[in-house]
Amino acid sequence: MLSVLSYGRIVARAVLGGLSQTDGRDYSLVTASCGFGKDFRKGILKKGMCYGDDACFIARHKSADVLGVADGVGGWRDYGVDPSQFSATLMRTCERLVKEGRFTPSSPVGILTSGYYELLQNKVPLLGSSTACIVVLDRRSHRIHTCNLGDSGFLVVRGGEVVHRSDEQQHYFNTPFQLSIAPPGAEGLLLSDSPEVADSASFDVQLGDIILTATDGLFDNMPDYMILQELKKLKNTNYDSIQKTARSIAEQAHELAYDPNYMSPFAQFACDNGLNVRGGKPDDITVLLSIVAEYTD
Repeated sequence: MLSVLSYGRIVARAVLGGLSQTDGRDYSLVTASCGFGKDFRKGILKKGMCYGDDACFIARHKSADVLGVADGVGGWRDYGVDPSQFSATLMRTCERLVKEGRFTPSSPVGILTSGYYELLQNKVPLLGSSTACIVVLDRRSHRIHTCNLGDSGFLVVRGGEVVHRSDEQQHYFNTPFQLSIAPPGAEGLLLSDSPEVADSASFDVQLGDIILTATDGLFDNMPDYMILQELKKLKNTNYDSIQKTARSIAEQAHELAYDPNYMSPFAQFACDNGLNVRGGKPDDITVLLSIVAEYTD
């Protein structure tokens, strides 16, 4: 059975397609989560909010709604390290910081930085690497604040068009920016980026805006036009409808990932870099699908 996580008891009083903002109303996110680990042909959720080596969180505080996704670097498995431990621990730490109110809505990079440095200071040894993307909705100001390190990311869709998106960060082909913790003595030998270099953005949102936050397993297998086609099926802001659409997007990306004849975005990118590649890219897939709605406590 496909695992779907959903979140929040929020009455959504928006109409898809966008409504004019009213300054006196607080906004919130109605969010559903779905995904697959690439080692499973069915959607299986590991302990916590983890699909394979991916991890995510959905958290609320009195001032903001916060989402996060992270993609553990699978190469660590060759050295006997479970890649999911790093990404899962990073996301759990960021979630706790939000729930404790130890963050500023306008600075998602502050959440990521604090979470990462807690991992560095952890008394329990932890090795690994991960990309990360955090999205914060400031309820009162109606602004979204984001930070993205690596090749996970987000799209904001309004009126059937992408109006905002994250910028991918790559050192070179298939080597995204990443947070890392290396074994003692190997710190200088491992690719590791500072959380402060994450790409940051802030922008206003409207009621009815759709926010899709996901790991690269989605974006490497589904181009924008396919994602937008699926989002057209989202006819209202009720919780079940969002879950159904999140599941549909994750399922389609998962199927395409195993199609050897499909010219995926990843394969196209590989060809652009001089590689003869065709087909989908089998990978862990995590999708957080959100709609901006009027907040009702």
